[in-house]
Amino acid sequence: MRSRRRTRLLALLPLLVPALALTGCGTEVVGAGTPDRAELEARARAAQTRVEHVYVTESDGFELARQSVGVIGDDGFQAVYVSEKGEQLTLSVERRPFTEKDCASGPDSCTMEGASWYRSSPHGHSYVRNDGGLRVQLTAPVSIPKDVLKAAADRTHRADDAELDAVLPENPASGGGSGRPVERGDLPPNGDGAPRNDVGASG
Repeated sequence: MRSRRRTRLLALLPLLVPALALTGCGTEVVGAGTPDRAELEARARAAQTRVEHVYVTESDGFELARQSVGVIGDDGFQAVYVSEKGEQLTLSVERRPFTEKDCASGPDSCTMEGASWYRSSPHGHSYVRNDGGLRVQLTAPVSIPKDVLKAAADRTHRADDAELDAVLPENPASGGGSGRPVERGDLPPNGDGAPRNDVGASG
């Protein structure tokens, strides 16, 4: 009886192996649901920015406030990450490199730390670095410790396609939205409120 069962199993193996191989191939498709690059670029243009200007970061206890995502300057990018306490990390990217002259002439304390500048004032602090002609800045209120800000600044990077899809607003022209301005209901009532473009470490 055992030999007969073994014979049946051996006979089924040639059929099982291709089936398992196909199943394995199906589970290894990466980014199958990610829009193509053309759609992502269209969504960036609809937000008045460029895909290469979209950066993201991560920090424990902070989540991206998606309705904060928008343009800064001509075609820059800005987004706010909010904690449960209402504290905010503001990420901004602009096409105007930060220079030593900017560091020296600003009203804040400004020192070089590795490849970044650290700026601080009584109202806030930030890390700024240049990346391919872009000024990449992460700003926080003084209530957020410097080491937390630095860790988030070190994790700041240009978004890949999956991250672009998660961050960029839907393109109204493609039917993904109404085209009307969206109320910023996900920003907390306390804290710094909406992102500002003030001069200095606070923005």
